[in-house]
Amino acid sequence: MAFGRSRRHGALSIWFAGSAGLPAVLISLPLVYVVMRAVNAGLAGIHTELFRSRTLMLLINTLVITISVTVAASLIGLAVAWCVERTNLPGKRLWRIAAGLPLAMPAFVSSYAWSSISPLFQGIMGAILILSLSSYPLVYLPVAAGLRGADPGFEDVARSLGDGPWRCFFRAVLPQLRPALGGGALLVLTHMLAEFGAFSMLRVQTFTTAIFESYQLQFDSASAALQSIVLMALCLPAAYGEMRLRAGASVARVGRGTARAASTIRLGGIRYAALAGFVALIVLALGVPLTTLGYWLAVGRSAGEGYVEIVPAIGGTVALASAGAVITSLFAIPLVLLSLRHKGWPAQLADRLPYVIHGLPGVVVALAMVFMSIHLVPQLYQGATVLLLAYAILFLPLAQSSLRASAELVPPQLETVARGLGRSPFAAFLTVTLPNIAPGIGAALALMVLEIARELPATLMLAPTGVVTLATEVWSHTYDAEYAAAAPFAALLVLVSIVPVYFFTQRFLQFGESR
Repeated sequence: MAFGRSRRHGALSIWFAGSAGLPAVLISLPLVYVVMRAVNAGLAGIHTELFRSRTLMLLINTLVITISVTVAASLIGLAVAWCVERTNLPGKRLWRIAAGLPLAMPAFVSSYAWSSISPLFQGIMGAILILSLSSYPLVYLPVAAGLRGADPGFEDVARSLGDGPWRCFFRAVLPQLRPALGGGALLVLTHMLAEFGAFSMLRVQTFTTAIFESYQLQFDSASAALQSIVLMALCLPAAYGEMRLRAGASVARVGRGTARAASTIRLGGIRYAALAGFVALIVLALGVPLTTLGYWLAVGRSAGEGYVEIVPAIGGTVALASAGAVITSLFAIPLVLLSLRHKGWPAQLADRLPYVIHGLPGVVVALAMVFMSIHLVPQLYQGATVLLLAYAILFLPLAQSSLRASAELVPPQLETVARGLGRSPFAAFLTVTLPNIAPGIGAALALMVLEIARELPATLMLAPTGVVTLATEVWSHTYDAEYAAAAPFAALLVLVSIVPVYFFTQRFLQFGESR
């Protein structure tokens, strides 16, 4: 009997390992590509490229914008979360939801709207302002959830020791928020390092825009590849830190299960000043872009601009997003199950590698896929397959996160029982595991469709000839200063995003309350 169980366990292990092998190899391609190009360039070529004055300029621009936006978004997100969760801010139930809605406005759409108002909003300072307004919800949502789930007992102890409001916040509250605040800040950091569309529309030169330009001017140039090395060097520590925070320890709660809420802090004379700040924030983050979109829609309608191309763009978006979501979710399933059922280092490496790659910009992943497809499988070049595989590399961690919660609830013994009844490993998975993880698969598919529909750099570089999406049409028209023509595509992207972001915001905050 023990021998039979061992054989069944071995069959399952081989099946899981084999299924996880393809995505594990796939997500390694960007790293392999950069190493190969660096070796081909040689030490002299690397030195020449990395120590050019242009490379230094790109590095300074990238770091200044990334650090500034991360700090600004973290401060705004923390302040907004504190006000809506712990103070007597007027209408805070409304602000609790409204503060997360800027997530529905893709950064490159917001940049399109602001840059169309005036060239004054282009450049580094404009990029810092616009991207801070777009990114702060990535900090606000986890911090607000953390505040709702934090134990007020720590604050009571601090106040009993004579701490004032500020000292109480820094000694009792902030330590409980460090995982949420750190995770949100790292998420902003990785987004800024990977951002392409917003920088391109705001006419800011960073590594992502330089890599894209090098690719366009000289196909697969050594310059683009070596610039990718610097960008990867900046991205990998941030992505690793994000991965570690995902698996990090949480702050313990005293009296877990108690429903007592923290006491409300009275804002006093600054109550309405805080309210005015919230109004200004939402107007700048949502009001200005939406109003600008409305203006350009009216102008475009009167001029007949952009509407002929809407149907092909919608068709391309739906086709690529749907296919990419299915493929990414299929790759994520064996990785998640392998990591849950087997604790050895190969399984853990296969599970964690996508989180490291997740910090890489789409332009680097696209460049790697172009190089690999030409040199390994030239028949696939300029086909949809290469683009769909790039989507899988970029968004695999998001699918893993959605699937893990459902997969953790399925005991592996169920598959063992099915195998004992004579079913093959694959049949046992189809009849036992798959129905139980279906909710997680549904959540992963919905998230993937939303994210892929908004993806820009990889789609620009890898989409088959003649295939366009809403995102690529926004970029191409805006890049040519055809703001009216870009408006309908930008508006559709926002409409597609509003409902999922609204429900995501509600669920995120409810999760914090139920902790």
